[in-house]
Amino acid sequence: MNKLDQLTVTTIRMLAVDGIEKANSGHPGLPLGAAPAAYAVWTNMTQNPSDPTFANRDRFVLSAGHGSMLLYSMLHLFGYGLTIEDLKNFRQLGSKTPGHPEYGHTVGVETTTGPLGQGIANAVGMAMAEAHLAARFNRPGYPVVDHYTYALCGDGCLMEGISGEASSLAGTLKLGKLILVYDDNDISIEGSTDTAFTEDVGKRYEAYGWQVLRVADGNDLDALNDAVLQAKADADRPSIIIVKTLIGYGCPDKQGKANCHGSPLGAEHVKATRAFYSWPDEDFHVPAEVYEHMKELRAAGETAQAAWETMFRAYAKDYPELADQWSAEHTRTVDEKLLDDADFMSFAGPDATRNASGIVLNRLAAQYPEIMGGSADLAPSNMSDLKNESYFSADNYAGRNLHFGVREHAMAAIVNGMAVHGGLKPYAATFFVFCDYMKHAMRLAAIMKLPVVYILTHDSIGVGEDGPTHEPIEQLPMLRSIPGFTVYRPADSRETAAAWIYALNADGPTALVLTRQKLPLYECTGKNALKGAYIMKEGHKAKPDIILMASGSEVELIFKASDELAKMGISARVVSMPSWEVFDRQSDAYKRSVLPDEVRARLAVEAASPFGWHKYVGLDGEVLAMEGYGASGPAPKLFEHFGFTVKNVVERALVVLSK
Repeated sequence: MNKLDQLTVTTIRMLAVDGIEKANSGHPGLPLGAAPAAYAVWTNMTQNPSDPTFANRDRFVLSAGHGSMLLYSMLHLFGYGLTIEDLKNFRQLGSKTPGHPEYGHTVGVETTTGPLGQGIANAVGMAMAEAHLAARFNRPGYPVVDHYTYALCGDGCLMEGISGEASSLAGTLKLGKLILVYDDNDISIEGSTDTAFTEDVGKRYEAYGWQVLRVADGNDLDALNDAVLQAKADADRPSIIIVKTLIGYGCPDKQGKANCHGSPLGAEHVKATRAFYSWPDEDFHVPAEVYEHMKELRAAGETAQAAWETMFRAYAKDYPELADQWSAEHTRTVDEKLLDDADFMSFAGPDATRNASGIVLNRLAAQYPEIMGGSADLAPSNMSDLKNESYFSADNYAGRNLHFGVREHAMAAIVNGMAVHGGLKPYAATFFVFCDYMKHAMRLAAIMKLPVVYILTHDSIGVGEDGPTHEPIEQLPMLRSIPGFTVYRPADSRETAAAWIYALNADGPTALVLTRQKLPLYECTGKNALKGAYIMKEGHKAKPDIILMASGSEVELIFKASDELAKMGISARVVSMPSWEVFDRQSDAYKRSVLPDEVRARLAVEAASPFGWHKYVGLDGEVLAMEGYGASGPAPKLFEHFGFTVKNVVERALVVLSK
């Protein structure tokens, strides 16, 4: 590479330094050290800043999201619409340049990163999506899907366990279009990585089945470029490029030290850095020749997209059905009218909602090929496999079923990557209690507003003999507390169908919390569940004496308890509440029609932590719930032991009414 390339790299470095200095906040160490590697990647990427949504673009993930000013500097220079003013507003409220990259907020950011290691797993998901869509849609002479996924990570990303989970799976799947660039600078916040991280990363990745490439000098642009080309040439293995860098390179008194990782350099050190690079003593300086150079790179991207669009038009003539399917799968929603379809809503009788979910999933997958997912080694228990579809593997990328292995955290982050890639409706499945492993990736899905579906079965003490380690108690309120996240805990098969329709059309993630044990099939359920909560059964009076409310399996208890109360002359309204979040979004008038203010006698029943129910039962109501952990034993015995019986519901209702 030439002097103009070197000048551009220095521009990237110094824009990052200036943005961080002006904000008096940020991480200059990574941009100074890793800018050449990032530039080598970006100059080899197929991208068109004039159309950041170009379907066949290469994807770039900054897994080490704290180095965000590196990404923002490149987005500015490459012409993604970030202005110098945006760079000057780094980390300021309402700016386009937040502290860590945010998907949907800043044009050109492919996924939200910051929690270390997540970006690697996101990149694995993107590469899996690329491989799957290529297998389904490409035809001889028509490479409709043909792009690479790059991720830039640091030592911290590789310390996090999620990187091992995701990288192991990527090697097993032989994702040859996945390239990981490792900024190997030997420094973490606490000092040298030798204090906690002495493994040979190259050998680790060789064991995973990756191609391992090394660049001894992170400033050698020619070596970096050659490594990227060599990585792209290996179609049978993902590649890791281990780049030896010096954190804070160019800041004479701070380079190679931990104190330049997460703090501005300071005015005197900025001057010294400018002197090192022979850079003008001017904030946010960009040489004119760099801008001209960027125009040439943008023109190449526009040419690449124009060639792809010409190819796709010819493809549409030769394969019109595939072209139509491609367009549909990238844009369509699932038809809510399915909930009015007798065949779609046909169920044989009482069943576990995990079984109902499997039935509904397969009915939907038959109509929507973009539905794709799998389980963390629990598909036979989660009922999450697509019955008439093969498994995605190194030998069959067209498969729609995914084997994630026992890797819950990576699984959740991988489906995030599949979702942001586009063209798929991904889902992930495991036992409900294990969503604790998935929490951070689920939170990021909510932040990014990704319509990911989580199938979470074995939802309560109904797990039975496996005992308290496998019986979720606090997980329901945990998920319900995540902003932008929807939880559905359906009471029967028809509510489960409605939950699936909601989830696939949602503008954020949805958890389907499902039973192991059989539940009744009610006559009045189905489409009403799209309201989040509804009146399942009225008492014999116009104004109920008490409102009984529950979700999931406990709806059966309050349904039967209402009959017993009726024998005593007490009119009990039965309210099924499969989704608090959806109910809370309904109009005030609707919410009052279900839970009228004047009926203060209320009892909620749920075999989980009571946390959160009090906003519905009020000061005069009560909650029958789990106040501690479960136990090992047959499920019916556990429900009786912990008071989840019709008799106890009736007794608790009488206590509420006696207040």
